[in-house]
Amino acid sequence: MNTNQPPQAATAPEDGGGALGARQLRAILVTVSIALMAVIASVTGLNVAQTHMAVEFGASQNTVLWIINVYTLALAALLLPLGAIGDRLGRKPMLITGLVVFGAASVVAGLAPSAGVMIVARVAAGISAAIIMPITLAVITSTFPEKERGKAIGVWTGVAGGGGILGMFLSALLVDVADWRWLFVLPVVLAVVALAMTLKSVPNSREHSAHSFDTIGALVSTIAVTGLIFILQEGPERGWTAPVTLVGLTVGVVAAIAFVAWELHRRDASLLDVRLFRERGLAGGSITLLVVFGVQAGINVVLFPFFQAVLGWSGLLSTVAMMPMAVMMMMASGLAPKMAARIGARATMTVGVALATLGLALMALFVSVDGGYLSILAGLLAMGIGMGLSMTPSTEAITSSLPRAKQGVASALNDVTREFGTALGIAMLGALLANGYRSAIDGKLDGIPDEAADTAREGIANAVEVAPAAGSHTQDLIHAAQQSFVDGWQQSMWVGAAVMAVPLGYVALRGPNSTAPLPPDPEPVPGPGAGDRIAAR
Repeated sequence: MNTNQPPQAATAPEDGGGALGARQLRAILVTVSIALMAVIASVTGLNVAQTHMAVEFGASQNTVLWIINVYTLALAALLLPLGAIGDRLGRKPMLITGLVVFGAASVVAGLAPSAGVMIVARVAAGISAAIIMPITLAVITSTFPEKERGKAIGVWTGVAGGGGILGMFLSALLVDVADWRWLFVLPVVLAVVALAMTLKSVPNSREHSAHSFDTIGALVSTIAVTGLIFILQEGPERGWTAPVTLVGLTVGVVAAIAFVAWELHRRDASLLDVRLFRERGLAGGSITLLVVFGVQAGINVVLFPFFQAVLGWSGLLSTVAMMPMAVMMMMASGLAPKMAARIGARATMTVGVALATLGLALMALFVSVDGGYLSILAGLLAMGIGMGLSMTPSTEAITSSLPRAKQGVASALNDVTREFGTALGIAMLGALLANGYRSAIDGKLDGIPDEAADTAREGIANAVEVAPAAGSHTQDLIHAAQQSFVDGWQQSMWVGAAVMAVPLGYVALRGPNSTAPLPPDPEPVPGPGAGDRIAAR
């Protein structure tokens, strides 16, 4: 483990000390799960209201995408610095602050009179989510005893993985039965409940460090993540060779290199000891989460057009169709700690990644227009089980690589990896699907009027919308678009399976042998009040 951690006191439970009982541990787990659900549901919820916002605000598609994406951008960019600040200032007060700001920002967003106000509210919600998300996992890893920690992390990863789909389902239901602004009721209610339970049940813990906060590392990491996430979000829309995309890429890459160099230079007082990536646990867990969440996000992007444009389903029914994968994911996340205890973390992660890869291959092999939902169901189930089995030991491998006093940073690193994977998967699989669709439909437009054909090349939703203008060729155009979408789907699934083979081989050969206990914190530096610090063991 890391031998160059700065001298600092162990994380201390400041709400009474001592071991926590089973009832309080359950209350803590429920509290952080509800808080996490509020954050995760807000990532995906607004996707179902894009057309409603465009009409009500008179906004362009690019503005609507910014309303959705700016939340994720702010969240990802600030995870590492705010996770580290939470370690220092105390996890309970930071969680309370995050929930209060998050709830208030969600109320403002729900009442926003314009797109500008909505964007500001979403930025505030994203910043507060960056406070909440790493602390929810840090609270688990710093309070749960070793024998219970794996199960608790399994619940956390299940909520993190399946919460987005569940949030999208509830959001689609609210849009169908009420109004799109009711989408914000869900995160507000979750934040209020989590706040009340935090005040009652969550103990405080914090890091006592003899070193100053790594301000330069925090700023540079924020710039690096902002630049890289920005290009992954905007590249598909603006073009990968557009000046703004190239500038974002340059800024992100240069800042990332500068961050690594600075952290190696600062050493004992670094925000993140990058040398830890030489270890199997941190490297294997990070690579697995990056690819698994990337593939999941990419799958979501290609599934909804399939359900809505190929099968003709509503948004709500399309979301319901995603639930089997989410349920399998959450169930497997709970099973993963027991499996890891029996056969080891490496074997569990290998089985999980292999099943996820199999799921992609099954969807590529059997998807068809005529086969409909049943042609992809087996692949969805395999994906859900595989992701659930791989996420929990990967998360535990990351958090167990850093000492208890650095669990906010460890949790933030876990979350940053997830966000990078999500953005990368959407950009990659979305682009592959779009390119595959355009290549396939070009040879199927003979006899279609030029204007309708040009519109159809833009995407399957455009083709379905313009089909009535094709006259007697309406059904031919719809069928051509549907089949071309399936062709593009198969291409993206095969590439996804090939990408998954990389972490599969790495984990099988270099994955962590086990999820070890948290490394011990170094002895505290003597100073005022040092004798009052009680280690949370």
